[in-house]
Amino acid sequence: MAQWTSAVGAPQLARLLRSQDPRDAQLAVGGRRLPAYRSLADGVRLLVLEGRIPVAARLPAERELAAAFGVSRTTVAAAYEALRAEGFLESRRGSGSWTAVPAGNPLPTRGLEPLPPEAAGSMIDLGCAALPAPEPWLTRAVQGAMADLPLYAHTHGDYPAGLPVLRQALADRYTARGIPTMPEQIMVTTGAMGAVAAICRLCTSPGERVAVDSPSYANILQLMRDAGARLVPVALGERLSGWDIPAWRQVMRDAAPRMAYVVADFHNPTGTLATEDQRRRLVDAARSAGTLLVVDETMTELQLDEDTEPPRPVCAFDPAGSAVITVGSASKAFWAGMRIGWVRAAPDIIRSLVAARAYSDLGSPVLEQLAIASLLEGGGWEQAIGIRRDQARENRDAIVEALQRHLPDWEYSVPRGGLTLWARTGGLSGSRIAEAGERLGVRVPSGPRFGVDGAFEGFVRLPFTVSGAVADEAAVRLAGAARLVATGAPMEAAEPRHSFVA
Repeated sequence: MAQWTSAVGAPQLARLLRSQDPRDAQLAVGGRRLPAYRSLADGVRLLVLEGRIPVAARLPAERELAAAFGVSRTTVAAAYEALRAEGFLESRRGSGSWTAVPAGNPLPTRGLEPLPPEAAGSMIDLGCAALPAPEPWLTRAVQGAMADLPLYAHTHGDYPAGLPVLRQALADRYTARGIPTMPEQIMVTTGAMGAVAAICRLCTSPGERVAVDSPSYANILQLMRDAGARLVPVALGERLSGWDIPAWRQVMRDAAPRMAYVVADFHNPTGTLATEDQRRRLVDAARSAGTLLVVDETMTELQLDEDTEPPRPVCAFDPAGSAVITVGSASKAFWAGMRIGWVRAAPDIIRSLVAARAYSDLGSPVLEQLAIASLLEGGGWEQAIGIRRDQARENRDAIVEALQRHLPDWEYSVPRGGLTLWARTGGLSGSRIAEAGERLGVRVPSGPRFGVDGAFEGFVRLPFTVSGAVADEAAVRLAGAARLVATGAPMEAAEPRHSFVA
């Protein structure tokens, strides 16, 4: 019986391999070039370690990959043999070869999962863009929820559209922002991921095209891939200047995507803020093309520079509600442990989403909904968000200062809000820096996680989650990882860091 559970075609694998920086892939200690088979084996190994090729994925036959990648079959055979020797490939006569990980290695993931708490003493985690809870507001919110809980404990507890008190509070918040909103236009979800998943299930079918920012939020991209969407990337404007509207118009005209997913406010991962004119023009383009525009507002509250004038929400340019669905969440703005998100859309769309929810998660936790409602109604939300902004601003400034000291050749634009910085790694492979960083005790996601088909190999994403001495040490370790990559030193040469005390 075959041991593989999926397959990677030769053209796809060749495309992913070519996205890796060839200058980096060919360097070796002493300036000698690596043999072609070694570069090929290292490229496949990196794709497996990053989760960009799943474990137990059948690789193409040697002859097929050789033709697609433009090398000899002998080179592919030698690369496969090296991968087998290292535990990254298994083969069986008649069943082909499939990816694996060596015994004792953690299984890679394709998302940005948090670092396990037991690893916190030996690893600086720059993988997950999430901050500690803003106290005392979390505790007060939960205490307020507990006081209100008895009123709901006598009910069945199932509220597929969300608790009426929270739907009203969220509607009132949109109205205060200049967007008149009724509770019937709100559905509460289990985080923004739950919101986007529900929209995808309702509005797209497997194989349909979905246009996305390029780069975009890695976990949403993977969610859509798993749902069977055909992702159509649309590059951001030059120097991260917001959306490239002519490019969006062309994609909507030529590819006719059923849906588009965009992050307008302090974009993840780049921090870009779309202008008001871009928002108006993108809504016009979506309406003309018949494309449903899903706008992620999870970073909207995290404006870090006070002199930044916030544009109106994207839904302000769609008064009829025919073209825009808005997604929000408390997880980034307040605390990742508070898994409450929401959808704002036309009432008929909300009714359809609620009806479809009976076949997924039924509803969101009552206690957490009450906690967010308590914050919104009692005035605690603004104070909590103020704490969050102060934390993120302090961390952002510390990370930028550390990069200037230790990695002066890296390029980036300092974002005016959000939780992430998008850095070009001086011509080196972000994937290889991420791999070397794991050995040196710093965990960072590489650029290709945020792209489609291997794009952004020369980037990494840095979240605003550390400050002070920890931020400086993180930059020191990243600089060490970059040196290893630049010299082509084997990963075994990297001395692991076992502990760090701030």
